[in-house]
Amino acid sequence: MSENLFQSRHAMGRRVVGQALVASDGFSARYDLNRLQGVFSRPAHKLVGQSYVDKILVLDTAKGGVATAWMLHEMRSRNMAPAAIVFNTVNTILAQGAAMGDVSMLAGFDLDITAHIPHGAMVEVDPQTHTIRVLAPGEYPAETADHASSAQKIHGPR
Repeated sequence: MSENLFQSRHAMGRRVVGQALVASDGFSARYDLNRLQGVFSRPAHKLVGQSYVDKILVLDTAKGGVATAWMLHEMRSRNMAPAAIVFNTVNTILAQGAAMGDVSMLAGFDLDITAHIPHGAMVEVDPQTHTIRVLAPGEYPAETADHASSAQKIHGPR
C-alpha cells in the first residue's frame, strides 16, 4: 500500500469523502456524543467539543452496547450522523448500528490507523475496495467544504 492508502479487513457502506476526525480513543454513540448538538461531549474524550456530523471518524475501537444500533439510525434520520466510521477494532453491535444507520464503516487494519491518518485531513473511504485514502489538496470535490450536506453530495440522497 502507498503511504496514503490503507487497507481494512472489514468494510460496508458507500464510498464517501470528507474531513477526518482522528483520535486514539474509543467510540460510543451513547456515552461520547451529544446527539442533539452533533458534538463529542464526554469530557475525557480526545474529540470533546468537535462536531462529528458528516465527518469521517477515525478511532481506535468501538465501545458500548445495543443502544448504538438505534442511535446511529436515529442520528441519520435527523441528518446528524457521521459520514463514516473507521476503527482499528470493531464489535458486532457497532457494525449492526452502522448498517442500520447507513453509516459507511471500515475496520481491522495491520497498523494503528489512528497514527497514520492526519487529524483534519480530507479522506476517501471506499468500502468496495476496503480502503481509506488521504487525499491531496485538489483531489476532493469543492462541495465537501459545505459542511451541511457533504455526505449526501458525494454519494447521493439517502
